[in-house]
Amino acid sequence: MPESKDYGIEKYDVEAIQVLEGLEAVRKNPAMYIGSTDERGLHHLVYEIVDNSIDEALAGFCDHIRVMINKDGSVTVEDNGRGIPVSIHEKYGKSGVELVMTTLHAGGKFDKKVYKVSGGLHGVGVSVVNALSRWLEVRVRRDGKEFYQRYERGKAVTPLKVVGRSEKTGTTITFLPDDEIFETIEFDYDTISARLKELAFLNAGIKIELIDHRSGKMDVFKFDGGLIEFIKHINRNKKTLHDEPIYIKSKRVDVEVEIAIQYTDGFTENIFTFVNNINTHEGGTHLSGFKGALTRVINDYAKRNKLFEKEDFSLSGEDVREGLTAVISCKVPNPQFEGQTKTKLGNSEVKGIVEKITYEKLSEFFEEHPDIAKKIIEKAILANRAREAARRAREITRRKSLLESSSLPGKLADCISKDPSKSELFIVEGDSAGGSAKQARDKNFQAILPLRGKILNVEKARMDKMLKNVEILALISAIGTGIGDDFDISNARYHRIILMTDADVDGAHIRILLLTFFFRYMRELIEEGYLYIAQPPLYKLSKGKRVEYAYSEKEKEEKLKLLGEKGVVIQRYKGLGEMNPEQLWETTMDPKRRKIIKVTIEDAIKADELFTILMGERVEPRKEFIKEHAREVMNLDI
Repeated sequence: MPESKDYGIEKYDVEAIQVLEGLEAVRKNPAMYIGSTDERGLHHLVYEIVDNSIDEALAGFCDHIRVMINKDGSVTVEDNGRGIPVSIHEKYGKSGVELVMTTLHAGGKFDKKVYKVSGGLHGVGVSVVNALSRWLEVRVRRDGKEFYQRYERGKAVTPLKVVGRSEKTGTTITFLPDDEIFETIEFDYDTISARLKELAFLNAGIKIELIDHRSGKMDVFKFDGGLIEFIKHINRNKKTLHDEPIYIKSKRVDVEVEIAIQYTDGFTENIFTFVNNINTHEGGTHLSGFKGALTRVINDYAKRNKLFEKEDFSLSGEDVREGLTAVISCKVPNPQFEGQTKTKLGNSEVKGIVEKITYEKLSEFFEEHPDIAKKIIEKAILANRAREAARRAREITRRKSLLESSSLPGKLADCISKDPSKSELFIVEGDSAGGSAKQARDKNFQAILPLRGKILNVEKARMDKMLKNVEILALISAIGTGIGDDFDISNARYHRIILMTDADVDGAHIRILLLTFFFRYMRELIEEGYLYIAQPPLYKLSKGKRVEYAYSEKEKEEKLKLLGEKGVVIQRYKGLGEMNPEQLWETTMDPKRRKIIKVTIEDAIKADELFTILMGERVEPRKEFIKEHAREVMNLDI
């Protein structure tokens, strides 16, 4: 059992439960409570219950959580915490279990005497899960007994009753989401697994099991090294500058700060931030505090030890963060979340606390490990030189564009509309496909940018080299947002940027090169939902005058049955150039009929890992990846 972290201070009994409001509103407007009713909202139900178990763990009363996806599609979450209080609440005349299950915001979380910090982005608790489930069953092991109660669509259908004896303590909740509310009620193993793994890294020593009774898959996560293991896991396919991550842990004014840092020989920064186990994708005050302190520590140490050639020289934040991987995890008693997805920390006091702790602890580390400090500073100086060269290259490009009548690349066939929210940019490989696309498009709102050949692999190149690449310069110029410190999403000239490449191996390679560029240098475009992948058909099926298009193997088989297999001519498209402009418009570009896939980053850590494996310097991890996934390849063009 982990030691009590002073997060759970007083006893957790029925009188500690506070009630704020009723449940009726939840079924009427579920998105307000769980964000959405799509796959993301569905999985949020699991996390909401797991967060309760994690709160028990943070308070020192639980060290084992088990999550099971059952054959009937329901999910069970079981912990060995204290168990939800079962006695009758004096004020409300209901058992603690029923209060927690049927009243929004009822629970010990809102009284800091029971939990000083608690997770859960919306903090809505298990009552919302209950309201949005077709049925929910709860079992509580407490006071030597096992209690049971069943609910249907938020309402109790049995009283809380004793069903046996139990020497153990804990809570087990099983629920089936309501298909009247959710677009899908099928849970995805990998999505749940990624979140549970993250929680196990963030909460050292807690054992979290995931079992899928549908497929037999199973994972057990337990990381005694916590954030240190987390960083090593993220960097396992990268070449690091120092073997052991730098680890910082300290507490000021009820805010606990835990940070792990490791530099790699890469050119991009990866900082992952969490508050009370919530992934703060949009950053916030804790991230600002960390960045400010890191820049100051490195400059102060370098000046003190005369590591700069000129006295008035200093490194920028961008210089010192090149190749940095960091995980920042804060425990904040009253977090205020803001931003579009409520994942940006707004507490102003946290900035100063994180800044002070980072500055003090990192300065100490550098004094004790001058060899590591020197390596980090040397890398930052190289980054600065490259950034200066890149800045000069950008200035030359800017000056050139001012002399020309338009700063847009010559090969861009722009659209008439000047409203970015209505405009689309198709990035097409090769001039021939570009020619077809230009003829096929609706020039009122569709722009075409043909790229010649494969663009530079930015995973292996610094920014100065990247900015000498003609195709990348054309991309940056056409999109209009700038990159790096200059990036500004409000300058995006198109709100739909669509990658349209051939359906063969070369096309896939160009697509991954483009995705690498967007992920590393224009990630916000992906986060805002501006990046898409076109889905040209794989097959054309003709029988007499009738023509059908198929976008997958499965669809091809279905269309064959539909047409009757005799006399059907099947053409496999490998390149966009094989279609005439009319076919290209009809199948791939017409907003009414086309299929496009929005590029999203559900799991930034997983995405970073994949780009490192597929596009990075090291060959071995790539070989392993290919071996592991070779059987999944359906069509191979050789």
